[in-house]
Amino acid sequence: MQKKYTSLGLMSGTSGDGVDASIINSNGLDQFEVIKDKYFEYDSKIFNDLIFLKERVVTALDLKKLTKELKDLERNITLFHAKIVKDLAVNETDLLVGFHGQTIYHNSKEKISFQLGDGKLLNQLTNKKIIFNFRKNDILNGGEGAPLTPIFHQVVVNKKKIKLPVCILNIGGISNITIVKDPFDVTKIISKDIGPGNCLIDSWIRSNSNKKYDKDGYLASIGKRNEIIFEQAQELYSNRINKDKLSFDTNDFDISFSRGLTLEDGAKTLTDFSASIIGESLSLSLGSENKIKEILICGGGRKNKNLLDSIKEYIPRGIQVKLIDEYEINGDFVESQAFAFLAIRSYKKLPISFPNTTNCKQPCSGGEIIEN
Repeated sequence: MQKKYTSLGLMSGTSGDGVDASIINSNGLDQFEVIKDKYFEYDSKIFNDLIFLKERVVTALDLKKLTKELKDLERNITLFHAKIVKDLAVNETDLLVGFHGQTIYHNSKEKISFQLGDGKLLNQLTNKKIIFNFRKNDILNGGEGAPLTPIFHQVVVNKKKIKLPVCILNIGGISNITIVKDPFDVTKIISKDIGPGNCLIDSWIRSNSNKKYDKDGYLASIGKRNEIIFEQAQELYSNRINKDKLSFDTNDFDISFSRGLTLEDGAKTLTDFSASIIGESLSLSLGSENKIKEILICGGGRKNKNLLDSIKEYIPRGIQVKLIDEYEINGDFVESQAFAFLAIRSYKKLPISFPNTTNCKQPCSGGEIIEN
């Protein structure tokens, strides 16, 4: 019998609003049990500092220019994560903590993925085994550093006995997909980022109101799409984006083309633009040869009703679009559960990324391990 580990996954996505925390019990192979899920919203200082710096780090050179500011924010983010570990009152002495950190810059072409999060400090503050810097080893092996969750998606699909093949669409700041064709063969998993998720909509709302995001897609629902700007944005995207990329950063997209629109019209135009990229990329990725019948949506973007309705317009007939929650899976915590799972695999020196998911040269483990 394979040993089971208790692991806490801490995931702060590209939306940068807070931390999803999940405790699971798993063997790191084919079994897992969710013990607890909880969300922790960043305080206003961390959130504002993060957005401020995220908007200014647009090249690798900016990482050097803003070293002090980034170090200060990294410390505050790490302290915030330490409070989460203590808040969850996890007394397990052998607890593993999968510490994803906060992505501040990701460029697959440059082979750089930079997360804010001090694993050594978190270890000192919590006295727990910390696994962090998950993307480094993949990049060193020629990969793009993302997406990393596909191996967990395969396990989730098997646990819930979901009919294969199936596509899981995660809509966070960036949208990514995992196509699971076989219950056990990791070489048949297909995964990649497919475009913006919430990032453009969130950026527009923050820049033009005192809100952080368009709750349930309400503002878009009362706005009107500007057809000229919408078409120009699609053409600009088509000319700029490298279709061979497996991973994106929020800085690959911007809202400058929507300048001058009202709050509601901008929300609608950006929502429809994001949906068109997601939908068209999905259609190309699924293809008739994959025989996908269901798309299961997780992540915060699944709560934006206007975005989902718009995405469905681009999906080929015969393919059902469902929330992953319909299979009794909490769509808010799939990513945090995944990093708890990846922490276990990393601790056991098992691969977490594969040539068909990140373009790495060979299956490789990841995650630096800090333990007393």
